[in-house]
Amino acid sequence: METKKVLIVVTSFGEIKDIGKKTGLWIEEFATPYYKLIESGIEVTVASPEGGKAPIDPRSEQPEFSTPAVERFQNDAEAKERLNQTVKLADVNADDYDAVFYPGGHGPMWDLPDNPYSISLIETFYRQGKPVALVCHAPAALKNVKDQNGEPLINGKQVSGFTNTEETAGQSIEQAPFLLEDMLKEKGAVYVKGADWEAYAVQDGTLITGQNPASAALVADKIIAALSLVD
Repeated sequence: METKKVLIVVTSFGEIKDIGKKTGLWIEEFATPYYKLIESGIEVTVASPEGGKAPIDPRSEQPEFSTPAVERFQNDAEAKERLNQTVKLADVNADDYDAVFYPGGHGPMWDLPDNPYSISLIETFYRQGKPVALVCHAPAALKNVKDQNGEPLINGKQVSGFTNTEETAGQSIEQAPFLLEDMLKEKGAVYVKGADWEAYAVQDGTLITGQNPASAALVADKIIAALSLVD
């Protein structure tokens, strides 16, 4: 079987200067799918808007948010190097990959919704019938993505993402440029969710979305299944 290739797109945004708050990638949402993908024999490339070192939200590395995958990542020099040496989005060709995955964190809300390379990539992957997967805050990257008719891609589609109530409970509203749930609904998505903080993911055609950090594993499983790499 030919090796499948997945592009993981992470944020380059590391600080909300207005409030002096460090942000970035929520590491659990990278680590969990990363290991699931490579253990399924999938080749992974990591890209970001600016290339180079991707910022990790320091809060996501605190002990209370640790998981086995995060602990594994912290002791994995190769995985760390992937995040330290990301490819620049402008240099990525969608034709080279079989699926694209966006992990979350608040960082993606700031530098991906308006990024022309990200928008074009998602539109191309979707048009080519390839899985487009996003988890937690990463569905923010869908904000300005259009379908072939010029309508919002998510219009009429089932989409999940970080809930308003999770944002409120996490006391993180000030870290977001907009409320994700509200934006998805405004763009016409059929917004769906599970209980706060519980694992929940939904697939509508080739569009796969997960609600929160706990949902990263489900999203990875759906990517793998979509690539026909499971029995």
